[in-house]
Amino acid sequence: MFVLGGVGGWIAPLIALMSRGNQSATVRQHAVNALNFQLTWSIVGVIGYLTICIVIGAVIIPVAALVGIIFGIIGGVKANDGVVYEYPVSVKMIK
Repeated sequence: MFVLGGVGGWIAPLIALMSRGNQSATVRQHAVNALNFQLTWSIVGVIGYLTICIVIGAVIIPVAALVGIIFGIIGGVKANDGVVYEYPVSVKMIK
């Protein structure tokens, strides 16, 4: 999320889901939760990039990036502790 300007946070959870999702139900649940959250906020970031010409995008892009980074870190810490973290403000696109 940080490296790709607020729209690329979905790449790491997708890699985790594709590489280890079939081997462990726990890894799959963590990856699906993270992927849904990061996809949601990546879409918000893209909307920000599309609306940057009317100034609102200049507010949306940093907010989307910060939300993705902060809650991504929280989710990573919870996953490391073995707790399945339910991300706030996340649309369930993948089940």
